[in-house]
Amino acid sequence: MSKLSLPDYFSVADEFKTAQIAVTPAEMHGLLIGMLGGGLANDSDAWQSLLFDYTNDGMGWPMPSLALAEQCLQVARGELSDDNFELSILLPTESDIAVYAQAMSEWVSHFVSGLGLIDAQVNKASEQTKEALQDLLEISKVEVYPEEDVEEQLALLEQVLEHAKICVLTIYAELGKKPSKPESTTLH
Repeated sequence: MSKLSLPDYFSVADEFKTAQIAVTPAEMHGLLIGMLGGGLANDSDAWQSLLFDYTNDGMGWPMPSLALAEQCLQVARGELSDDNFELSILLPTESDIAVYAQAMSEWVSHFVSGLGLIDAQVNKASEQTKEALQDLLEISKVEVYPEEDVEEQLALLEQVLEHAKICVLTIYAELGKKPSKPESTTLH
């Protein structure tokens, strides 16, 4: 059995453009991961109506677009349930640094929006989780400068992306991860 992976960023972008869905692949993926990070149950289909409301005035998506979103969600659910502290993020890796940085910013800001859509109880979170959220808000403002060393900026962006992943996993560990049902115990 082959491992499910994220679709190609530009293929998703083309599908969304054809379907006239006014959201980028990074925004869509950030929203979905934000919903998971905020406590969306693994077996819940509530993400669809939330996604439709947020991105398409409540109107459903065409099946090919919805299938791509579901694929992204399945990949994330698989990664997050493995406890391997790995998270793939849908970004345009083979593109201009400014496009990459913009997509990273969109992903992070929509992750935060996804927390809001699922009504995550961020105000009741630990200081560590609140700090991770604050870091993400700062990361969402990331910019690059074309006149500066592109290779150096790309290396810095990769470090920022890794930090963003750690922040997301921190938030998920507290707000998103649902404990498994306790085994029934017999008292004697």
